[in-house]
Amino acid sequence: MSVYDELGGSAAVKAAVTVFYDRVKADPDLARWFENVDLGRLKGHQRAFLAAALGGPELFSGRGLEHAHAGLDITDDAYDAVVEHLATTLHDLGAADDLVGVVRAHLEGCRDQVVSAVVV
Repeated sequence: MSVYDELGGSAAVKAAVTVFYDRVKADPDLARWFENVDLGRLKGHQRAFLAAALGGPELFSGRGLEHAHAGLDITDDAYDAVVEHLATTLHDLGAADDLVGVVRAHLEGCRDQVVSAVVV
């Protein structure tokens, strides 16, 4: 069984993405990255990306992570905060610790494609 299925499939991913973006938008340290963004479109991309990343049947056909985040000057701290919001969301929706760990590990593998700002 895939992580996608263990999390609860499409309905669980959809719920997680909705709660996740509510948290991220409410975080004063992250909100600036989501101003003037079409959240409906972004949520759709995030659902497809997460489903594909977690072994689900849906195919992600959006831009690659590096291209989608180019020029946004995302810091390691911001990336860590986003990962923490997603992990907390998954826990709150009932995901087991081991599944959340798998998601965290996958996201850690994506860090270099998203983080571009060097803080001195």
